[in-house]
Amino acid sequence: MQITGPAQDNILQARRLIEDHYENLGEKHYTPLEKARSLRPKVDWKSVAITRPSFLGTKTFKDYDLSALIQYIDWKPFFDVWQLRGKYPNTRYPRIFQDSTVGAEAEKLYKEAQEMLKTIVKDRLLTATGILGFYRANSIGNDIALYSEAGEEVARLHGLRQQAETEMSKSYACISDFVAPRETGLEDYVGLFAVSAGFGCEELCKKYEEQHDDYTVILVKALADRLAEAFAEQLHERVRRELWGYDRTEQLEREDLLKIHYKGIRPAPGYPSQPDHTEKITMWQLLNIQEQTGIKLSDSLAMLPAASVSGLYFANPHLLVSSPTSHEGEKGDIVAKKVVRDKPLSVCSCQLRLQW
Repeated sequence: MQITGPAQDNILQARRLIEDHYENLGEKHYTPLEKARSLRPKVDWKSVAITRPSFLGTKTFKDYDLSALIQYIDWKPFFDVWQLRGKYPNTRYPRIFQDSTVGAEAEKLYKEAQEMLKTIVKDRLLTATGILGFYRANSIGNDIALYSEAGEEVARLHGLRQQAETEMSKSYACISDFVAPRETGLEDYVGLFAVSAGFGCEELCKKYEEQHDDYTVILVKALADRLAEAFAEQLHERVRRELWGYDRTEQLEREDLLKIHYKGIRPAPGYPSQPDHTEKITMWQLLNIQEQTGIKLSDSLAMLPAASVSGLYFANPHLLVSSPTSHEGEKGDIVAKKVVRDKPLSVCSCQLRLQW
């Protein structure tokens, strides 16, 4: 069958976009690693006020209050699950309800989600559990060494440095740049965390699957995912204001939280600033996450339950949402070989773990 008219034009346009994409990939240039290291962002460590966390070691949160998380939910990804996307300026909650195309359906879905949330909280159908830890830390090149209170190195996090050249390239960042280097003699800190709101989700979904209620299965999974992300958001706020306490006077509205208008960041393994998923193994071993919380890692390093979030906490005031911490380094085979030097993995296995 021959395709003609607008359909043919769309296919040709799609092919051109694909060809342009791969041509652009081939045109990228990369700065040699040693040069990129020499052009790392400069931090005046004498001017950085380092705050000691309220405790060192780990703290576990069992059966966390789900009702306290609801106000921290970012609803846009929830509507994205259902492919409900408003047109600008009605792209985000609650303005999506005003969209002429998807507004009515989005509002109906939202009301049903609210009813399900009430049931989940009232009947304790899902359980939220988490853990976080604070450790003394110093950077050593691209790595971050974590220490016990006695000064013994207990773990090492491995970073990957930016190397892709752009017209704006003046420095090449790595997450280790924002932790005080060992040679400064300063005692810095890094936090790690893992949270989940997915305990009970599988059992609840199974009940609806037996009733052939696919809609409610998707609804429950989407809400569990949103609650896990809300848990990460709320706990990070507590870290900044209380548990680490490096910004005790922070007073942000919900929209400011979603726009990351706070000090510090919480990158996760697999994010652009930390693309190596094998860093989760270090986190799970150091915090004893599976034993303390029940959150497991699959063979492919996916978190189980699926409605789980993990990552790191950095407090450095130089780290803002606009900081150049997204990673785009050398081509995959070269990066993999560098990671293999630090970890007992094959190059092939390492390539599978790296995400851009």
